[in-house]
Amino acid sequence: MYEQILLATGGEVASDRAVDHAIDLAAQHGATLHVLFVVDSDVYDAYSGDEYVDEREGPEHGLEEVGEDAVADVVENAEARGVDVEGHIQHGQPPETIVEFARDAGVDVVVMGTRRRPDEYRSLLGSVTDRVLRLAEMPVTVVKTPVEPGR
Repeated sequence: MYEQILLATGGEVASDRAVDHAIDLAAQHGATLHVLFVVDSDVYDAYSGDEYVDEREGPEHGLEEVGEDAVADVVENAEARGVDVEGHIQHGQPPETIVEFARDAGVDVVVMGTRRRPDEYRSLLGSVTDRVLRLAEMPVTVVKTPVEPGR
């Protein structure tokens, strides 16, 4: 049923269960798993250049390194399960870039993670997952990460 699967990840906790689900799905179907991290151009365009992201120099460089680490972790886990996997890092606005990548790569399904956030957060910043759901022509599987007590 699935030959090409796209896991769009931001490398955050909300993606953890989505990673497991995407790898399982690819293993079940003998599909190629594409792992995509989008370096958000809106984030690094908003800064002058001396800021740090996760203790890395410069926002664009820092975001690229976070993405490389996130993609490498998924690739390693997928390869350990015998899954054909390809890692990708692209620059742009995440929702549009994810959908464009999925379309261009001919993926059968997009897998993304999400975590419950306060309504105020969503109304101010929105959600990449919500926007991909609205833009995508192909099926999108959303894997929820439970909220930890106290958060």
